[in-house]
Amino acid sequence: MKRLIFVYNANSGLFNAIADTAHKTLSPETYQCNLCRLTYGLISEKKEWAEFIKSLNIKPQFLHKDELEKKFPKLAKTPLPAVFIINGSPKLLISSKELNSQKSLGELKELVTKKMKSP
Repeated sequence: MKRLIFVYNANSGLFNAIADTAHKTLSPETYQCNLCRLTYGLISEKKEWAEFIKSLNIKPQFLHKDELEKKFPKLAKTPLPAVFIINGSPKLLISSKELNSQKSLGELKELVTKKMKSP
């Protein structure tokens, strides 16, 4: 089954989530995960992003850095954040450089849409 995997440049777990929220709020210019910054508010996923993901008609999966390393060890050295498409084996769809260059949620949505249309 074809699916998209969005990988945050952050580790999973409650403590990490709290630390990331504080970092993102207090020092956004040094925060390491633009995917998190653009798609999450202080506590939860932004409604606009959740609705966009539902509209893609492809099964999404969201992983943290440590979860990616466990599920897909061969991808562990990929710079994060990143988006992979899986239709058999995982393929990089959106690189860290591309994700980190997005300035707004609108830009990110346009990028995902564009990449989904390209072969």
